[in-house]
Amino acid sequence: MKTVRKSILTISTLFTFLILLTYCIVSCKKEITISGIELLAQEIPAGFPQPVYTFQDNPLSKEGFELGKKLFYDKKLSADNSISCGSCHEQKAGFGTFEHDLSHGINNSHTERNAPVLFNLAWSTSFHWDGEFTSFKEAAKQPILGHIEMGETFENINNKIKNDAEYKKLFKAVFNSEIMHPEYILKALAQFTGSLVSANSKYDKYKKGTVSFTTQEENGYQIFKAKCATCHPEPLFTDYSFRNIGLPVDHHLDDIGRMKVTGKTEDRLKFKVPTLRNTYISSNYMHDGRFGTLQQCINHYRTNVQASPSLDPLLTNGITLTNAQSDDLILFLRALTDSSFIQDPRFKTQ
Repeated sequence: MKTVRKSILTISTLFTFLILLTYCIVSCKKEITISGIELLAQEIPAGFPQPVYTFQDNPLSKEGFELGKKLFYDKKLSADNSISCGSCHEQKAGFGTFEHDLSHGINNSHTERNAPVLFNLAWSTSFHWDGEFTSFKEAAKQPILGHIEMGETFENINNKIKNDAEYKKLFKAVFNSEIMHPEYILKALAQFTGSLVSANSKYDKYKKGTVSFTTQEENGYQIFKAKCATCHPEPLFTDYSFRNIGLPVDHHLDDIGRMKVTGKTEDRLKFKVPTLRNTYISSNYMHDGRFGTLQQCINHYRTNVQASPSLDPLLTNGITLTNAQSDDLILFLRALTDSSFIQDPRFKTQ
């Protein structure tokens, strides 16, 4: 009898504990709701593979996105308050450098490379032209601290923005802290740049069957698939590899590319294959911005590929194109322009 009572008491105690645990869980959920954070679903366009970066370590929210955007366009992140992330990554150029060869830095300096476009980054396996970084946070940290780019320290950034009421509100909402730790700054920037998704070009509408290509665009598409798709596969239009495409060496810059990261001679002059999405509006081109037009880029592949030990074997004989094929290819590349993305008010500076 005592054993039965003891069992009943144990079951009763366990039941009470479960009720209290449930109440605690519900209360915690209620606190999250009260905090005002509006969680966002990551955008994954139809036909795209699963992204590499899924914000698991950095829950995506409306407030985090807005904080990241404010930081992205804030010139106080640079030592002389003249350069923001958005200075070199302009929306009208697909968040690349607009009609400049080398990007600008503090004190009227120039960097050694052309700033790459910042969209569909969640699918990227590495960052920067030489793939030096494999995480969003490290990729954003380098230009902020870089002596040529923004040349600032996180301590100085904190001193410059710590009294900004909107910053304090957003940091408190997103990270439950008004202290602007470097980790929080980088995570917020990752929320903004990681949300820059471009997948609404004429090409995308063509693939969905809602528009048709012109004859020249269709011809250009077939040429693209035959001549370019190995390195620039659909739908992201890059394979994220590093290749030497036979560019004549600029001895003033003496940029050895991927070899700078790996130290391997076989990586000399290899650079990351860029996406061709929005390429029509993202000049200048190549890692050093040497070409101002797509025609110049195509002419390089047709007639000016330079042989070297690390040259990509696919380009040993260049790419053979007639003038008409070259024209049609450019019209297809123009169809990769996502006008809604480069005009999207969500991404604009205030």
